[in-house]
Amino acid sequence: MKIRFEDDLDLLKIAESGQCFRWKRIDNGGGPAACRIIAGGRVLFVMEGADQGTFELSCTEDEYREFWSEYLDMDTDYRGIRKMALDSGDRVLSNAADAGKGIRILKQDTFEMLISFIISQRKSIPAIRSTIEKICSKAGRKLELNENEKEWLKDRGFPSEAGEDLYAFPSAQDCVRLSSDDLASCGTGYRAPYIERAAEGIISGEIDLDSMEKLRDEELITELMKIYGVGKKVASCVCLFGFHRLDFFPVDVWIERVLSKYYPDGFPFDAYKPYNGVMQQYLFFNERNL
Repeated sequence: MKIRFEDDLDLLKIAESGQCFRWKRIDNGGGPAACRIIAGGRVLFVMEGADQGTFELSCTEDEYREFWSEYLDMDTDYRGIRKMALDSGDRVLSNAADAGKGIRILKQDTFEMLISFIISQRKSIPAIRSTIEKICSKAGRKLELNENEKEWLKDRGFPSEAGEDLYAFPSAQDCVRLSSDDLASCGTGYRAPYIERAAEGIISGEIDLDSMEKLRDEELITELMKIYGVGKKVASCVCLFGFHRLDFFPVDVWIERVLSKYYPDGFPFDAYKPYNGVMQQYLFFNERNL
């Protein structure tokens, strides 16, 4: 299917924004930007269209309405949010918002975000992606493209390998079947027991991510930080990228650098409520890609 979208949407910037680890750029010999996305046990191929603001998707219109539109947060006005930064008089933030034009905060699965950001501790983005893919291939359900999806790839010049060896993110039940040796072989390092305890907590009911949806922001981050191996940064990432609480502002090494260099007296959070998390993404993307 094809869509025309006037608001901010840049596939490659989202893929490099640090919020998602299962987006992969795919190459069709120098053609328009395109990505393969695995989310919610589904696969989506999406590429820029020939006309500005148009995109071609491998899903049906029903699949787009039922899942992908919400996942991509297509109902939120990111152009309006970005204008808050551009009009702020803060040159650092306005430049970052301009550089990050096209980034949207995805609505991702909370368990996947919990495990992904546990894995992310003291790891580079390529290393995080590698570990997650290894876990998915060991424990996740294998995903097969249907004939329409295979034809979609072929018609647009993408290699058939782009649709091969794809796996869903494992459930908590899948994760607990992995032995300590299995997790170690995926590169989890000291994070392996954190993953094991989180999955066990989900299964036992000690951790109830569905019930956490109803909590206020302050209560939510407090509950997440009770999980073994989850500190403030990981909990903030889960709040922003899993629970889609757009005011959370995770602080990692890149953001620490930004705050130290440009905001020694503190970031003006009150000025950007309730979208501080979007501002964080602009600052993160800009600093990492300078």
